[in-house]
Amino acid sequence: MPYLFTSESVSEGHPDKIADQISDALIDHFLAYDKDSKVACETLVTTGQVVLAGEVKSTAYLDVQVITREVINRIGYTKGEYMFNGDSCGVISAIHEQSPDINQGVDRKVEDESFESKASVQGAGDQGMMFGYATNETANYMPLALDLAHTILKELSAIRKEGKEITYLRPDAKSQVTIEYSDDHKPIRIDSIVLSTQHDDFASEQEMLHQIREDIKSILIPRVIAAQPASIQALFNDQIKYHINPTGKFVIGGPHGDTGLTGRKIIVDTYGGKGAHGGGAFSGKDPSKVDRSAAYATRHIAKNMVAAGIADEVLVQVSYAIGVAEPCGLFINTYGTSKLELSDGEIARKILNIFDLRPYAIEQSLKLRSPIYQETASYGHMGREPYIADKVFNKGTAHELILENLEFFTWEKLDRVEDIRQEFGLKNDESRDG
Repeated sequence: MPYLFTSESVSEGHPDKIADQISDALIDHFLAYDKDSKVACETLVTTGQVVLAGEVKSTAYLDVQVITREVINRIGYTKGEYMFNGDSCGVISAIHEQSPDINQGVDRKVEDESFESKASVQGAGDQGMMFGYATNETANYMPLALDLAHTILKELSAIRKEGKEITYLRPDAKSQVTIEYSDDHKPIRIDSIVLSTQHDDFASEQEMLHQIREDIKSILIPRVIAAQPASIQALFNDQIKYHINPTGKFVIGGPHGDTGLTGRKIIVDTYGGKGAHGGGAFSGKDPSKVDRSAAYATRHIAKNMVAAGIADEVLVQVSYAIGVAEPCGLFINTYGTSKLELSDGEIARKILNIFDLRPYAIEQSLKLRSPIYQETASYGHMGREPYIADKVFNKGTAHELILENLEFFTWEKLDRVEDIRQEFGLKNDESRDG
């Protein structure tokens, strides 16, 4: 019998995402000036206030107020009527030095500076399990409902920043997409779309609701559809149920309407409820924290496995003990979609022949000691397009730093497909490169 599956996304102006972006901006600045920084920082945002807290071991000194205000202004909180303004909000810092009890299990002195020595000595920054997931139902190997929910908000943000068509938009927004699937787990149609967007005040609520609903359906949704391949465009139809600003007025939003905290949108950040999640947030953590780095590594494995033709859908779990380099275990679930005459356990053992999941090895292979994290902190850490770009820190000041050719979203690269094919003896026509 057909079934429904739903995923949601939130915009860059959502309070929790503001907090994530500030935390990751701090991570980037620490890594830019000291690549060996160890950082775990949390952000709280509320009416007119930002509170920063966390633990740091670094030689870098940051002006956290300037960084925080730049992030808030870039998102679009630049007007007094928002009751949260990058130029006028208070910024309180309670960031302090990292506990040496925690650090000793991660940073151990080694006489041999070779890769193998470092990889064997650097332990995991915490215990826990991390998951990666991939499916071939979209071109970027992401679950369709989440991919569409992200796209809706990215297009809405682009319209807001263009300032030409829907001029009353404010930064805070949420979306939700429900897909109907067949018994064999193939998407049949889009059942419903929910969108709540913050907006300027209108003369009347009735006029407001009519205008917003018409603009979303006639301006935003056509842009979303145009961004999809033909197979996904076919899922849009006249029977979709739209719930646009279903509570009515949404003038008060952002941190004035709801307090935001780092790490409260971990399902939005990953797979929208598909697969699994180990529970650890990403933003505000340097790559020695396996909550972040191992989640990226398992996504990298899962995506390359699906692209190589191992299965239509793959879940990868890895687990660690704090201070220990070797993972406690690797689990793989192909959901019965494997193309191989091997059990999932046998597949997992062969995957360990290809991928080194020790924390230092993950950092090195995915280039995670680079300041690339603020870009991950809205619209999902997974399913993004890898790219190379320069990045400027403290522009126009005496401490200006330009880092060239940084690689972003390295865990999304399909660079291990051929290695997997060879390990499993697959022919080239048994895979989809995407």
